Amino acid sequence: MILTISIIQNKNTDKKTEIFSHPYYIQLVDDLAKTKSAIDIIYSNFENAVDPDLIDCCIYELNAAQKRYKFLLNCVKKIEMSN
Repeated sequence: MILTISIIQNKNTDKKTEIFSHPYYIQLVDDLAKTKSAIDIIYSNFENAVDPDLIDCCIYELNAAQKRYKFLLNCVKKIEMSN
């Protein structure tokens, strides 16, 4: 019984290793991190904006970055769930 569990765990670990080493997955995670950094910068710009046009621009950029983040996160979840 213990041997069987150990074999199953090794197979699951191998699948996770395959997912995490896949170039598409690595690119998605990298883009996710870059998008998170962009969102942080946009929030900082928004806090410092005084002109109404700049405030509108920051809101527009924030909405776009949040949608991109959500899309990338869903892609990562689909890859993780498929394996």
